[in-house]
Amino acid sequence: MSEPKPLLSGRARWLVPVLLLVLLVVSVHRYQVAVTTLRVELGGEALGTTWSVKLAGELAPERQRSLQAALENALARVDAQMSTWRDDSELSRFNLLGADAPFVFSPEAFAVFAISEEVAVRSGGAFDVTVGPLVDAWGFGARPRRATAPEAEQLASLRRDVGRHWLRLDAVERSVEKRRAGVRVDLSAVAKGYAVDLLAQTVSERGHANFLVEIGGELRGAGERPGGGPWRVAIEEPREEGRQVHRIVALSDAAMATSGDYRNFFTDDAGRRFSHTIDPRTGSPIAHPLASVTVVHPSAAWADAWATALNVLGPEAGYARAESEGLAAYFLVREQDPEPGLGSDPGSADAHPTDGAFEARWTPAFEPLLLPDPRSGDDS
Repeated sequence: MSEPKPLLSGRARWLVPVLLLVLLVVSVHRYQVAVTTLRVELGGEALGTTWSVKLAGELAPERQRSLQAALENALARVDAQMSTWRDDSELSRFNLLGADAPFVFSPEAFAVFAISEEVAVRSGGAFDVTVGPLVDAWGFGARPRRATAPEAEQLASLRRDVGRHWLRLDAVERSVEKRRAGVRVDLSAVAKGYAVDLLAQTVSERGHANFLVEIGGELRGAGERPGGGPWRVAIEEPREEGRQVHRIVALSDAAMATSGDYRNFFTDDAGRRFSHTIDPRTGSPIAHPLASVTVVHPSAAWADAWATALNVLGPEAGYARAESEGLAAYFLVREQDPEPGLGSDPGSADAHPTDGAFEARWTPAFEPLLLPDPRSGDDS
């Protein structure tokens, strides 16, 4: 009885493993392409900082270039409207005007004025876009950094030109006028957040539902991240050196902004620490132990403004205001240890952090946004 013939010839048997190997390589390549195209990232520099837009999904190269150009145009509009560094911006031209000279702003710039005015009123004056001259006097603006506090007489003189009551807004004409010639406006505490909203609108109008926008740390997320679920963003530990994650927040169809004093400050010869955040009601840097406050809001512009206002108000008044406004706010407060004999309370500039520890407090509206803290072992 003859032996059965092999089903495959010798050459075919040699080709089968080769073909299987080729199919395996192609499959792996296709899998890698699918994974890497799940997120598209665009970005650049604008408004004195960096920006990025992350998209969950695929986007052809030509559409990426078109979206990048649209985003850059939106940022250029904000810069041309609200920059204090450009002599030809709307805001710079307004600041050069004298009293009782109405200036008609673009819809975007006037919207920022309107948000600023409302937060100023609702915060009891803790937020004020006319505080710029005081910021400069303390060495945190365009002027060189100081090593000592400015003279009381200088601060008293500058404070005469500070106050939201010196601005008159006309929503019908979309105009703003100064009631005092020396008043100078700086919209930077809201403009960056407004720019985040504008980029989110630009992305959404082009049919994208899942994305994360970031400008200089201000964020706005929409839809879901790659792989599903809300975008995960970090609240930073408010330390002077290095960067460390404090908590992770779930962000979907909302914006997040943080205001803190842990990176921009100076210390005088007596060891007193002066924050860059100026309280417009006193003309001096904030002098309480609140290290940072994070606000989540449907609008990045509103989150930006409220984060600044709550930071000025401090850990107690700020928390009370956030709760009464129904804001989602997260506070990190330094544990203080006043030096013996100084006679200062824990909220004064003479109080010193104990060991870099922080107490966290958050409003009820913030609770649902917090993901489990890995440091606590909470995996609920």
